[in-house]
Amino acid sequence: MLDPAKITHTPAFVLKYGAFMKNLSLIAELQKEVPCTFLFALKGFGMHRVFPELADCAKGATASSLNEARLASEFFSSVHAYAPVYSPDEFDDIARLSSHVTFNSVDQFNRYKKRLGSSLAGLRVNPQYAVVEQALYDPCSPGSRLGINPNNLKELPEGITGLHVHNLCESGSLEMKETLEAVEQLYGKFFADLTWLNLGGGHLVTKSGYDLELFRETVKGFNKKYPHIELIFEPGAAYVWDTGVLVSEVLDIVSSDGVTTLMLDTSFTAHMPDCLEMPYTPRVVGSTIASEEALQGEGYRVRLGGASCLAGDWVGDYLFPSLPEVGDRLVFSDMMHYTMVKTTMFNGVAHPDIGIYRDGSYELVKRFTYEDYKGRLS
Repeated sequence: MLDPAKITHTPAFVLKYGAFMKNLSLIAELQKEVPCTFLFALKGFGMHRVFPELADCAKGATASSLNEARLASEFFSSVHAYAPVYSPDEFDDIARLSSHVTFNSVDQFNRYKKRLGSSLAGLRVNPQYAVVEQALYDPCSPGSRLGINPNNLKELPEGITGLHVHNLCESGSLEMKETLEAVEQLYGKFFADLTWLNLGGGHLVTKSGYDLELFRETVKGFNKKYPHIELIFEPGAAYVWDTGVLVSEVLDIVSSDGVTTLMLDTSFTAHMPDCLEMPYTPRVVGSTIASEEALQGEGYRVRLGGASCLAGDWVGDYLFPSLPEVGDRLVFSDMMHYTMVKTTMFNGVAHPDIGIYRDGSYELVKRFTYEDYKGRLS
């Protein structure tokens, strides 16, 4: 159990090392048990202090930009690149760093195929199987710019060795199975000419309740039918699911029109933007998210307010058994994936520290300074 009092300075993103290594162990065992390849997607988690541990588990990494490809190449034996569009000035470096390069359109492939070098080429296709409720995160929504629709891919261009899909988000094994079935139905006519099929991210294999047996059965069944195709997964969240927190401190308490808001030293818009974009209310240790049913229960109902000047920089409501006081620390659960990678320095709000909690001790990994803020501007 993490002791927030041991965190030397707030706000701070804190990786719980034991939980992190438990997730890596599960993924490593899956790769031993069934014929599949797990890559690590940098877009979900960028704390490179623990990339050596990730590189011991994942069989490579995926990058969506030149910067990600450069960082991935420092730690991982292979890099798989995919971007919705490539810049002519950056493509040669991306190809040089990557073992696989996936294109979002046939036109992009034709434009760059002579510059691929030894990289294997793939196309992203649209499986037309939508399971993500929030349109912001649904690559299969009508008119999506991500992936080629089946009616626009009548034949496989010469030089393409694999296909890539991505349509899931924190999804289960049933959605994975049905995605694979949709891809086979729409693009199975090309399978004889493929050597790899990448099912993208969103496979939350480390979440409690995930049906691992169905995952194993599905992968084994596909391999039996298509033994020449390497089945690839590239989750970002699964490696760090529920492995870390954001520790914050209450700096003030304000009341307005019967609403009590705990003012924190962190910001939702700057440090936890998914809370406002998705939107969702993050779990806070020691509290209950106040649903309509819970509002009649005992406790103190509060909102949590961020430190920026954005009027909507708040989440809630929460029920606490006793009203927190100025100086108390709040611990936001599951704050490793798609948090640090999305942070901004809007308003110049102090950027959270990054640390590791291991065997009851806290290690500060990174503290951001004024120079970090100034250096982002010109």
